[in-house]
Amino acid sequence: MTTTTLRVISSMATKPLLADLVQMFKAHAPQYEVLVESVGGVDAAKRVQAGEAFDCVVLASNAIDKLLADGKLVTGSRVDLVHSGVAVAVPAGAEQPDISTEAALKAAILSARTLGYSTGPSGVQLAQQFDRWGITDQIKDRIVQAKPGVPVGALIAQGEVALGFQQLSEMMGVPGITVLGPLPDAVQITTTFSGGVASTSSHADAVRTMLAFWASAAAAETKVRHGMVAA
Repeated sequence: MTTTTLRVISSMATKPLLADLVQMFKAHAPQYEVLVESVGGVDAAKRVQAGEAFDCVVLASNAIDKLLADGKLVTGSRVDLVHSGVAVAVPAGAEQPDISTEAALKAAILSARTLGYSTGPSGVQLAQQFDRWGITDQIKDRIVQAKPGVPVGALIAQGEVALGFQQLSEMMGVPGITVLGPLPDAVQITTTFSGGVASTSSHADAVRTMLAFWASAAAAETKVRHGMVAA
């Protein structure tokens, strides 16, 4: 049997999930070999913008829409895959502050020695929340922003960050940290991750088939296991 190789680039947030979805798709359609490269979302978008050849791109939906608008993805090829919320974590063994309400979360942030978040969409929206609370100036000297591709969980485990924020999917299973839980509903940041067919791909139909499978009910349970929900 002849195999067709599909190259996918994604942000780090979906790396563990895509590893499982790729295996599921391979069992479903063994004629395809799927190679996924996961990097910081900002870097992934830059590489696609620069014309690097991929078959499929999986990023936050706003980044996908920008690539569509710029002609880097095939028009009409966006498929929403998952909704992902942000969780809060502390180093293992550290005191666990209350984050159950907006007021409690704000108090925990104001009292934390250092705060960490990513360069991804959740980090951007978190910074906007700090602005809405009017606390940006109070905490700006304590913020440690993870470099693209560096998990916030790793900085928490190393003690560089006392209170960290990132997609739950990226916090799960990280050794050396304790996940306190999701952000309170009132300020939860939900990111939709979507896939699209790259304009550089010569296997557009195969990518559409793969994205349809990843968006199907067959993948829903796997998404929940990774701390996300089906879009």
